[in-house]
Amino acid sequence: MHGGGSGGDDAGDEIVLEITDTTFAAGEADASPPPPVSVSDLAGLDPLPLIESSSYFRALLGGSFSESGRTHVQISCNLEAAVQVLLYLFEPSGSFSITHHSFLPLMEGGLFLAVEDLLTECERWFCTMSSQSSSLLIPLDFIIEICQFAQEQGIAYIQDICPGYLAQNFVIASGSFVKMPYDLLYSTIECPHLTVDSEKQLCKAILCWISENLRCCKKLVPSSVDGQLCLLNKVRICLLPLEFAAGTKRNWTEFGSKVESRILNLLKDGVQTVLDATADDDMESYRIRITEYSKKIVLSGCPQITTELLYMSVLPTNLDASFKKRIGSPGAQVDYQNIILYNEVKKDVKTLSFGNVRMVDLSKCPNVHFSTAIDWLKQAFPELRIFRASFCLLFQFEHLLYMLLECPWINEIDLTIDTSIIAPKHLVMSSRFEVRATIKPKLTRYYLQDPSFDTTINSDFSNISKLVLEGRNDITDVDLLKISILKNSLCYINIKSCTLLTDVGISKLLLKCTKIHSMVLSYTSFGNQSIHTLCTPNPLDSMDECSHVMAFRMQELHLDGCKGIGYAAMSQLMSKVNMTNYLSLRETPLNDEALCNYVGSTLEYLDISETVVSMVSLAPVIQRNYNLRCLKAAGCRNLLFEHGEDLTSRNMYGDFLQEITSACCLEDVEMGWAFCPIRVTTLIPSFSKVRNMAIGLGTTLPENILCALPEICPFLESLVLRFQMISDKVVTNLLESSTKLRVLCLHSCLGSLTSLSFQMKAPALRILRLEWITPWMTNSDLAVLIQNYNLVELSLTGCKLLDSSSQELISSGWPNLTCLHLEECGHITLDGVSSILNCKALEDLLLRHTGKGIGRTIITDAITELPLLRKLALDLCDASEEGYDSPNNPEGKMIRTIRMSRCKSVRSCFDLQREGSSKPVHKETIVLEWSSRQLRTTIVKERL
Repeated sequence: MHGGGSGGDDAGDEIVLEITDTTFAAGEADASPPPPVSVSDLAGLDPLPLIESSSYFRALLGGSFSESGRTHVQISCNLEAAVQVLLYLFEPSGSFSITHHSFLPLMEGGLFLAVEDLLTECERWFCTMSSQSSSLLIPLDFIIEICQFAQEQGIAYIQDICPGYLAQNFVIASGSFVKMPYDLLYSTIECPHLTVDSEKQLCKAILCWISENLRCCKKLVPSSVDGQLCLLNKVRICLLPLEFAAGTKRNWTEFGSKVESRILNLLKDGVQTVLDATADDDMESYRIRITEYSKKIVLSGCPQITTELLYMSVLPTNLDASFKKRIGSPGAQVDYQNIILYNEVKKDVKTLSFGNVRMVDLSKCPNVHFSTAIDWLKQAFPELRIFRASFCLLFQFEHLLYMLLECPWINEIDLTIDTSIIAPKHLVMSSRFEVRATIKPKLTRYYLQDPSFDTTINSDFSNISKLVLEGRNDITDVDLLKISILKNSLCYINIKSCTLLTDVGISKLLLKCTKIHSMVLSYTSFGNQSIHTLCTPNPLDSMDECSHVMAFRMQELHLDGCKGIGYAAMSQLMSKVNMTNYLSLRETPLNDEALCNYVGSTLEYLDISETVVSMVSLAPVIQRNYNLRCLKAAGCRNLLFEHGEDLTSRNMYGDFLQEITSACCLEDVEMGWAFCPIRVTTLIPSFSKVRNMAIGLGTTLPENILCALPEICPFLESLVLRFQMISDKVVTNLLESSTKLRVLCLHSCLGSLTSLSFQMKAPALRILRLEWITPWMTNSDLAVLIQNYNLVELSLTGCKLLDSSSQELISSGWPNLTCLHLEECGHITLDGVSSILNCKALEDLLLRHTGKGIGRTIITDAITELPLLRKLALDLCDASEEGYDSPNNPEGKMIRTIRMSRCKSVRSCFDLQREGSSKPVHKETIVLEWSSRQLRTTIVKERL
């Protein structure tokens, strides 16, 4: 490069600066150097400002170096860095900007060439960028690289800033996380500003880092394995979700057992533990991580979380010693329902406030007292927008009203619980109700009593736009009327399976809350009157044209299982919902006449399963809706027929398949009748983005299609096959080639399936259901499944060769199972269920015809031993003492449904002369179903 200098006798003499790139490999040393580039060509400036800007050039060209008198000077440095520095020096200041791509070369060049202004500019940029709390601003790999550079060069400000920035923006999604140096990771975790959504996020990150780095631990500075495992001591293990804690036992046996034990011990006497910790100034390990940068708090699946722990996390760290002594004194430890810590805090201590928190998730936290938890939300999170408490059965409707009054800034609430398994189609022999005997705190001080819905208090409830009450079958029309105070804001409501609601009650809500544009009304009494309300113009609505009809503005409508809709009402509704994006009409009276009335073209989701529609009405809908991403049409027997007659052989399958493949690019597919592709090419490219696929009765996919599924659907995550012809080749290819497959369900499939099918590892697989297809399965085969798949849900039906040893295999191999269904599985429970109860994260347990060895106390034992258990299904044939004890007031607070099926013996007419020739036939099911208020005991004349 050519440059001007002032260090010679003649200042106008030209001096040539030749920069040699030190990044060239040794083998490239003889390669021809790049041609010289004139600096004046870059900037058009003369003279060049090298001397004024760089003390390095000042010394080089001013006489301090031995080379100063030469006209040709060689410099060896990073060429990219030198070019970046020259660009900075000679480009106009307004056009030059620093990015994370150019920062390191600028720093390296600035340090080598001693450009003070550039180094100052880099420091200003880095400090500014790191002060903005967003993980998207600076990539993790850049942080790691620049931190290593700063350590080598001794740049203090970078070393000081990096751990804090990573702590505030803690992410593990990047593949660079496992490359983080030990010292940087340790400093990040130690930082008081460490911000994570949950303790699980931190623990998962550390385990991931350790797993990767144990392979090369000799190369690490703190090289011992103990040094790495010390990172786990930074995790507040008593705040981990139970399922995650149990799951760590699979690969980290000692650590996982320790965590699980701590959680279970905290469950036994959480109040005393918290009081002792507060009094002994040992609160840190029980405090939920909440910082000024926190945006989410996720405690889902933590049954050990109590209201006391919630309050402990927002208490100032410098509590007065007398306060700690007072709440820890024996005299303070009286009735638990008085919430000792809460009362003390409310009276004497101002809790901290965290204005950035937008979402709190307390789902599956049965030991939280929501009356006081709502006060916690009010005091600590003044900007909270989303609150979730799914599967919290004891969250009552009164709690919701109190939350609406105390936290009006919240705009989304999710209170989902499991839906009732008793449907209107079931034959109920008897039913009785009992008030739930659970002891409740006095609620009068907390709840809004009999609000006047037409007063000015309505303005306080103007922010709730989304309300999810799915499964809450203790909500009545009166309760729904109270919800209408949200008339100024409510846009989305989910009341699926709220079976006490009537069509009249739903229609009254719609009359008041006219801003609703999305509704999930599946398996309710939604019917003709509600449809009339939706389709009748509202004279008070100021919108013009069709917009003043509520149905016209519907964006999402789920009516699955709503049997109270008449054909005429359905036709009327379909003619109005023209703007809908999501439309689910499964198991409704939908027919061709009604579907032909639908002329919308904005559908993304359509479910017409178990209806009587045919291609006459469905084909035009598919043609118009090019954005359709989900199509579910299982159980539609009339798809093959037109006007009651068979279609011609030429069009029997062609119309349906042709419409799908020519008009859609689907992501979610559920098919049965009429879906019968002949060639692989017919499914490409329309199925190239499919993630979820279910194929059932009414069609049979040939082996070549099933084998080609990984090629047809490279993003496949869930596959359900019912009544299909499968083989070892099909299953092996799926598990080997579908690398994203998380769910595999094979129901009553035919074919020559053997144990060879499951020899292939599938690291992503989490849910496996094998029903009536693996009668050959033994404990050895079960051990292979355990070795190859890390499951959270397992369902086995018809595996008659399994025995009592299978229990231990399952519980030790998959300690984090949340769902376990075993039916007609040999003698697994012949010696009891002790090993199954070691799966502490179980939420759904079904044991039917698995061995006559289950004791009378199974229900109490299961509820006591499994803190998250919500569903339990048993068969009285398996009772070792001819029955089970069923408590009215279970100790567990999560249990939703218990089913006990009874059998009767029927003698075969072909074996009348033989002794013991009778076989069990299912007679009825006793269903115990708890709501927030009562226990319902129902006898249903069929197996549920």
